[in-house]
Amino acid sequence: MFIFPAIDILNSQVVRLYKGDYDTAKSYSDDCGKVASAFSAQGAKFIHAVDLDGAKSGKADNADSIKDIIDNSGCFVEVGGGIRSFAQIDCYLSAGAGRVIIGTAAVCNFGFAESAVKNYGSRVAVGVDSLGGKVAVSGWREVTDINSFDFCKRLAEAGVENVIYTDISRDGTLSGTDLDAYERLMKIEGLKITASGGVASLGELRVLKQIGVYGVILGKSLYEGRLELKSAIDVAEN
Repeated sequence: MFIFPAIDILNSQVVRLYKGDYDTAKSYSDDCGKVASAFSAQGAKFIHAVDLDGAKSGKADNADSIKDIIDNSGCFVEVGGGIRSFAQIDCYLSAGAGRVIIGTAAVCNFGFAESAVKNYGSRVAVGVDSLGGKVAVSGWREVTDINSFDFCKRLAEAGVENVIYTDISRDGTLSGTDLDAYERLMKIEGLKITASGGVASLGELRVLKQIGVYGVILGKSLYEGRLELKSAIDVAEN
C-alpha cells in the first residue's frame, strides 16, 4: 500500500477544505514546492496534488504551483483538478507528472475517459467523488444521480486501472473514513483503489491495508499533526 500526502492548491496556497466546501479553506503555506520538499524529506515517495481552482474552472489555474511540486519533491506526483482535455493531460505529463486524474470529464463525457485510458494507460486515473452514494462533479459543487459504486464498475469495464475514491462527507473532518465502502469497492475486479477522505489514525491505515487498497491519501491528518507521515508510511510499507 502506498501513502499519498495531499497538496490541495487554491489561489496558489496550500489549503485544506472541510467536506469540500471552498468557503472553509484553511491555508497552511504559500509555497507549494516547500511543502512538497518537506514531505519528501519525511520519506514520501508519492504526492497527490490537486488544483482546486481548476476543478471549478476546468483550466490549469495552478499549473505553476504544480510544476513547483514536481520539481522540488523528487516524488511520483499524481495531478488532478480541471483536467478535461488531452492537451491538459499532455501538458502535465510533459511537466513530469507521473499520473493525471480526470474526474468531471469522465462523468460528463465517458468516451473521453475511455479514449484517455486507451491513449495513456495507467498514466491516467479517474477520481470518483461521492456524496451520499452519488457522484459529484465540478469541484464537488454539483451532485449527479449516478451511483458511485456503479460508476466504478463501469470504469473497470472500460479498462480504467486506478480509481481515487473520495467520500466527500468525511473529507477534511478527521472523523475516520468509510471502511465499508472500500471493502465493497475492492470486490470490483481489475481496479486499484486509492482511499481518500477522513483517514485519521494508524489503525485505519492497517485496516485499509488488510482490505487491499492500493493507496491512501492523507491530508488534514498530516497538516493538523494527527498523523506522522513517517509512521503512516511504515504501516503502509511494512
